Amino acid sequence: MRRHRNVKIVATLGPASEDYDTIRALHEAGADVFRLNMSHSDGAHEGIVDKHRIIRQVEKDLNSPIAILADLQGPKLRVGVFANEEEELQNGAAFRLDLDEAEGDVTRVCLPHPEIFAALEPGSSLLVNDGKIRLKVTECGKDFADCVVVAGGTISNRKGVNVPDVMLPLAALSEKDRADLEFVCELGVDWLALSFVQRPEDVNEARELCNGRAAILSKIEKPSAVERFNGILAASDGIMVARGDLGVELPVQNVPPIQKRLVRTCRAAAKPVIVATQMLESMIDSPMPTRAEVSDVATAIYEGADAIMLSAESAAGSYPIEAVTTMDNVAREVEDDPTYTQIIEASRKASRTSVADGIVAAAREIAETTDIKAICCFTQSGTTALLTARERPRVPILALSSEMDTARRLGLSWGVNCVMTERLDRFKMAVLNAARAARTQGYASALDQIVVTAGVPFNVPGTTNILRVAPCQESLIYSTDRG
Repeated sequence: MRRHRNVKIVATLGPASEDYDTIRALHEAGADVFRLNMSHSDGAHEGIVDKHRIIRQVEKDLNSPIAILADLQGPKLRVGVFANEEEELQNGAAFRLDLDEAEGDVTRVCLPHPEIFAALEPGSSLLVNDGKIRLKVTECGKDFADCVVVAGGTISNRKGVNVPDVMLPLAALSEKDRADLEFVCELGVDWLALSFVQRPEDVNEARELCNGRAAILSKIEKPSAVERFNGILAASDGIMVARGDLGVELPVQNVPPIQKRLVRTCRAAAKPVIVATQMLESMIDSPMPTRAEVSDVATAIYEGADAIMLSAESAAGSYPIEAVTTMDNVAREVEDDPTYTQIIEASRKASRTSVADGIVAAAREIAETTDIKAICCFTQSGTTALLTARERPRVPILALSSEMDTARRLGLSWGVNCVMTERLDRFKMAVLNAARAARTQGYASALDQIVVTAGVPFNVPGTTNILRVAPCQESLIYSTDRG
């Protein structure tokens, strides 16, 4: 299914989008990747199985590879319960967090996480209920933290707690996450998103458990992850800029420059990056977004993000298909803007150190200086397509692969349109297949030319070493190719 844009759209599935007709309509409207949120599975996987089955049926019916992203919950830090279910904390009041399981009141509540107390120091901040309540630690020990209320408000049962300015001795994978990881990998998802990543070791642990069954995407939602971003990126296959939690744990004005920096760093590394959270939040209840939301989506596209994501808008909102359609329309309009091309090309600063880097850079330059309709790259592992996407060419990228897992995973990458092909062992057959795909997919006519990149010997990952400008007319390929 050809998209008339390069940025990809990730749509989260939920109660508003769990039947065949809706999921198919979401894909036809523009959703390239479907996200399964494991935070809502509560240990019951039947709903996840049903959604996965429907996505694969839509994929088969439309002959269109679809990527599935399973998003693990990560460890959840929450306070206990209150005798009155909620209390009102006043600015300047004293408030204690401890390990006492007794019901809380206006002076204290249980925080059943001894690992937090082990990491706290006087002066540390604690944020409750998405940062609406802010506490500052005045004194602490192994089983308590005495705090002063910096920003008061209503605190109630089991509200979440963020600890922004200390490195918590917590694994990124809880027991629930481990069970969910094994389940979705066996089920057959393409990407696995890790929550609460603080260090590269968190990613390495998940990769070992995945054992090649899914690509690893790290969610950047903590200050410690921003500080260690280069190491986390090196250990990951992709990144999600999770602006919701990031905006809670950091001053909100810090988030936009961080977003821009992370997107550019990911692009330079040829690894896909998603910008996520509250992109069209008002469309949960409204068929129209706000102007500010449209501008936010556009900004992520101008920055060169590989994908933009819908969360509750498509999972639980009243207008899931309209939300995807809106994102698709905004993306098309932005990418048609000459300023977009100028910004993208001005930010092209990739370090080229390999033959493959040189091949894909040459493919882009040839395509942009002559009348080339598409860059067709044969890829087994996906690396060639990722390097081509890093170049952000002005012409479409057609990735041809005999590996369905590769084609699906590339659904997250900027501008990459995936087509399945049989395994090949001769370059002439690669050129013929590329020409046929370009014609049948509507990227070129028999009178046009394409650029074909591949690796010889075939079917060996990481061997991109050949480039050819080829006609799309098969008789001309036969007459000019002696291979």
